[in-house]
Amino acid sequence: MTDNVSTHQAEEDARNDAILIWVNGRVVPKAEAMVSVYDSGFMLGDGVWEGIRLYNNHWTFLDEHIDRLFDAAKVIDLDIARSRDEVIAAVLETQRANAMTTDAHARLMVTRGVKTRPFQHPKLSQRGPTMVIIMEHSRQKQPRPIRLATVPHMRGLPMTQDPKLNSHSKLNCILACIAAEKAGADEALMLDVHGFVNTTNACNFFIVRKGEVWTSTGDYCMNGITRQKVIDLCRANGIPVYERNFSLVDTYSADEAFLTGTFGAQTPVGSIDGRIIGSGQIGPMTERLRGLYKALVGA
Repeated sequence: MTDNVSTHQAEEDARNDAILIWVNGRVVPKAEAMVSVYDSGFMLGDGVWEGIRLYNNHWTFLDEHIDRLFDAAKVIDLDIARSRDEVIAAVLETQRANAMTTDAHARLMVTRGVKTRPFQHPKLSQRGPTMVIIMEHSRQKQPRPIRLATVPHMRGLPMTQDPKLNSHSKLNCILACIAAEKAGADEALMLDVHGFVNTTNACNFFIVRKGEVWTSTGDYCMNGITRQKVIDLCRANGIPVYERNFSLVDTYSADEAFLTGTFGAQTPVGSIDGRIIGSGQIGPMTERLRGLYKALVGA
């Protein structure tokens, strides 16, 4: 069996050893980029984040990512303490400091800040928020299509932890990923609470059947920006696309399957639970959508 790969697997780049990181208004070397052990994010996963891609000096769908960040902060009652323009300015400052022009990835993180005592109540977070931007030179490196394994871990109901929320609390997805790797796969295919195919531990999930593109209803998955762009591209180019419930029966017999995410864009799936999907290689619809997406983002 070949080594595991990941939808976030990137080429090695020596420039990342010397990157500068934005921490609470200061741009500092990686070795000096630190937060307190009392920080709410470290202690409790109390925070929200966004991943953003740079192509040809343009941060792809930046406004939509910043909107999603501020929406998530409002949901968890976290005051970012900066305006949208100030957050965008921090992203651009970090880009300039690192002299990045293309093929870069930024992870923008905001937590409730430093707590006075190591306990849960948000009122104990009295010094904050904490905001960090990690920006790396990053080109996807994927030697083969992804292998998925269905796992028992589900994306839950909105009244537990809404899967639409891009929060720092990712343990459910991490456990799903561990279960998939124990089964010899790369990532986990997660079902929703009704047993329908939903998403993976890290990305949104699509199948192709008889020229049609299917994805989940969106009720129990991350409201992915790349996911929505693929749906929009299908509609704009006459490709039948459906957000619907479908089962593993539909999935195993699909002609193609692929994942969407900010880092990997459209990542082909070769097998699911040991069943080869289509030819086991990237399919023609996935190739077409990749081309349409590259044209959209100027990659």
